[in-house]
Amino acid sequence: MFSWVSKDARRKKEPELFQTVAEGLRQLYSQKLLPLEEYYRFHEFHSPALEDADFDNKPMVLLVGQYSTGKTTFIRHLIEQDFPGMRIGPEPTTDSFIAVMHGPTEGVVPGNALVVDPRRPFRKLNAFGNAFLNRFMCAQLPNPVLDSISIIDTPGILSGEKQRISRGYDFAAVLEWFAERVDRIILLFDAHKLDISDEFSEVIKALKNHEDKIRVVLNKADQIETQQLMRVYGALMWSLGKIINTPEVVRVYIGSFWSHPLLIPDNRKLFEAEEQDLFKDIQSLPRNAALRKLNDLIKRARLAKVHAYIISSLKKEMPNVFGKESKKKELVNNLGEIYQKIEREHQISPGDFPSLRKMQELLQTQDFSKFQALKPKLLDTVDDMLANDIARLMVMVRQEESLMPSQAVKGGAFDGTMNGPFGHGYGEGAGEGIDDVEWVVGKDKPTYDEIFYTLSPVNGKITGANAKKEMVKSKLPNTVLGKIWKLADVDKDGLLDDEEFALANHLIKVKLEGHELPADLPPHLIPPSKRRHE
Repeated sequence: MFSWVSKDARRKKEPELFQTVAEGLRQLYSQKLLPLEEYYRFHEFHSPALEDADFDNKPMVLLVGQYSTGKTTFIRHLIEQDFPGMRIGPEPTTDSFIAVMHGPTEGVVPGNALVVDPRRPFRKLNAFGNAFLNRFMCAQLPNPVLDSISIIDTPGILSGEKQRISRGYDFAAVLEWFAERVDRIILLFDAHKLDISDEFSEVIKALKNHEDKIRVVLNKADQIETQQLMRVYGALMWSLGKIINTPEVVRVYIGSFWSHPLLIPDNRKLFEAEEQDLFKDIQSLPRNAALRKLNDLIKRARLAKVHAYIISSLKKEMPNVFGKESKKKELVNNLGEIYQKIEREHQISPGDFPSLRKMQELLQTQDFSKFQALKPKLLDTVDDMLANDIARLMVMVRQEESLMPSQAVKGGAFDGTMNGPFGHGYGEGAGEGIDDVEWVVGKDKPTYDEIFYTLSPVNGKITGANAKKEMVKSKLPNTVLGKIWKLADVDKDGLLDDEEFALANHLIKVKLEGHELPADLPPHLIPPSKRRHE
């Protein structure tokens, strides 16, 4: 009896089963979010519909900056080889968007051919027309770095109204399209010219809502003295603070990202540390790709819901027969009040609403009579997706990550400092003396022995209480001293002999010099009498 009711209830209770996160995202989008987007014409206002390639593509890095800030050279530095279509010079050389991607053979795919390829995530760029497509291409080549990520090189940003008009396509809108789909946006600045032009300011504003993806690189930093570098860094932070309206300070990486000798090598260690930090960030992209796509889908679903409320509210206010045009003008002008009303009625955060000015511009050309009234069933489906399906996919993301712990970008510049003596911090701090035959602590041991024998050793060892009296003189917090004790008490007997005491003092010195303590004691720091001769 009522078998159709039980069947429907059963369907609701049974969760969707997915093999991978990408497959899950694709199905959720096409079955639950896409119907809402199509019903309320979301694609005409905000962003084209997503395709299979958007869920399957490799992580992408978008490089943005004014001309001659070293964007193309940065790519050349990462992959350690030239790529087709590459041009480098002090003048504006790159006038095209170049997608540098992996391919079996080296070659160039022009934009018009690229946007009809279903395997590439670029099909929806077709909407920007021939003026853009003639300046868009894919440079493909077999390179280990491109096995894991793709890199998008962009035209150098110019200043002045003339250049903005002469592009022939909406440059900021194209960048916004890419910003939605990439995993990382790198803004490059030249240490010699920090002026943020009108167009660059417009571009950075177009990247709003994607601040979590933005990283800033202050390039060519080896060409100026330390004192100037501090001033330049401060000026850059001040300029960015005015444009990127976030309470947090954006992360700026300082360095010179090319393979030439450093002109002023004074800040070599700083540049090494910054480069390693940036490389780690880029290397983590493949591992975090599924999480990024999940995050972007949630962001898109929230915007689609708000858009549905806006469109249905406008439809509700429209008269059936007379005065449609005058009412349309009135509604567009009072859109801010409609936003506030929706915000109150549906408890929506103001940050979820689209730009008021942009929405007003788009509504001017729309026929309000074709808008749809509120359909709660479509919204309930999206709410169910956000409340239940996304939570299950989050669990799958963690499982996929645990199965691929070593998934990172390899090859090119990423391998340059991974192993050997040129790895970051090699031979410094706790790594000092790693290649020495003699125990590195031995050279200062006579000084430490003098202190040791004033601490009343019994049978050649001092108690923890006596060791503490001396160690606290370093003024290091107890948490750090506790870790040093743990590392120095090699035989774990709760006492320190003269070698262990010398080791404790050596580790205190390492910490006071600003280096990190190792999680485990490195083999070269183990006292000679405690080493096992196997």
